[in-house]
Amino acid sequence: MTGSDAIAADRAGAPVTVLIADDDAVTRSGLRTLLSVQPGIAVIGEAADGVEAVEEARRLRPDVVLMDVRMPRRNGIEATRQLLTEPAGSAGPVDAEEAAGPPKVVVITTFENDDYVTAALGAGASGFVLKRLPVRQIAEAVRVVAAGEAILFPAALGRMVTARPLRGAEALPKAALTVREEEVLRLMATGLSNPEIAQSLAVSLETVKTHVGNVLTKLGAQNRTHAVVIAYESGLVVPGFTG
Repeated sequence: MTGSDAIAADRAGAPVTVLIADDDAVTRSGLRTLLSVQPGIAVIGEAADGVEAVEEARRLRPDVVLMDVRMPRRNGIEATRQLLTEPAGSAGPVDAEEAAGPPKVVVITTFENDDYVTAALGAGASGFVLKRLPVRQIAEAVRVVAAGEAILFPAALGRMVTARPLRGAEALPKAALTVREEEVLRLMATGLSNPEIAQSLAVSLETVKTHVGNVLTKLGAQNRTHAVVIAYESGLVVPGFTG
């Protein structure tokens, strides 16, 4: 999670808009207060449960939703899945904001080994952060995800997936990845960025982007994090793999 200053600059001064979804009012208030004073962050709304999170995300169109997982009415897993896979249901013309797609989702949790986190990542969340992290690191994660990157903690993700495999474990064998695509996926699982993968394989950045795109398409993965979850589930990558 580096380069947030450059990311902020790329946004030409526009703040990253954030919706905080958490059933604890004190947590929501604290996060809102702390994030609102971070450079390049604008908290535009709150939600107290998963149903409200979906409603408010569709109404306010934030760039990023900070999504707790253990919430009433609808948990963060189902809220994430609904936001990222189901249309908003508008019968009218699609405006520019709707055409831009759903917000990014970052799971925010108390426990690194929370079973729900892995399921939320499988539902399409771009990554996760711990509530105990310094607010500056949470803000940086928000900026990075808003810029289209993923927040990966390979060791923690590997522990979570191997502790409780998900239903998508057969996705990799069915995807028929090429040898090079499997190699790229392994490197993605170590947390390497596209430029770092290009350097490791001694190929161009555009070649890596093509391979990453092919991997996501073949796996039916919504983002890099989801693809890495599938890699762990399928046994292509094991905890402790460093490339």
